[in-house]
Amino acid sequence: MTDSRGGSRVLRLVADDSEPGSPYPKASLWLRMGARVVDVAVAWGLYVVCGAAGMVVALLFLLLADGMLQGQSVGKRIFGVKVMHLPTRSAARHRDSTLRNAPLALVVLLGMMPAPLGNVAFVAGLFVIGGVEAWRVVRDPLGWRLGDTWAQTQVVDGKVVAGATVAARTPVAHQRAPGRIMSAAKVRRGRSLKKRKGQPCASR
Repeated sequence: MTDSRGGSRVLRLVADDSEPGSPYPKASLWLRMGARVVDVAVAWGLYVVCGAAGMVVALLFLLLADGMLQGQSVGKRIFGVKVMHLPTRSAARHRDSTLRNAPLALVVLLGMMPAPLGNVAFVAGLFVIGGVEAWRVVRDPLGWRLGDTWAQTQVVDGKVVAGATVAARTPVAHQRAPGRIMSAAKVRRGRSLKKRKGQPCASR
């Protein structure tokens, strides 16, 4: 903000205390915690069952889980919460799920390092990254954690957004194609009519 005094301009910094816009209220922390416990249990089960590839399968599950069932992972479906993409107000997709779960997946990646360094890195990452994410969920007015900020998503009560589906987020280029084709046909038809009118009539 600028203010002119005596021919000179003074720059003022105005603090913006407005909260990020969202049409949805903050979801219950207990429901979110229960959903996360279920998802971690599923990931652990995949790790145990899949053998050598278990760690990779569990990592992929954690990254993509929130985009599997129209914004719901297995745990979120059980506890009735849903991840919404705020700019489009549509259910989160796999890309959104990957972005919002990237900080937690980093903890798993640290655990994939060779032992014993991997175990230490996993515990340290769980303490630091997990602690920061949990603190943000509790303190943020909308329950946003760092991953939600990256993906522009929010975990909401499923009853609030009942019936919401994945919306198209990019304009479809071919939607106007029929109109252009029809316009071109009309132009060609008009030109042919003008040519016919300009020709002299044949004598009988």
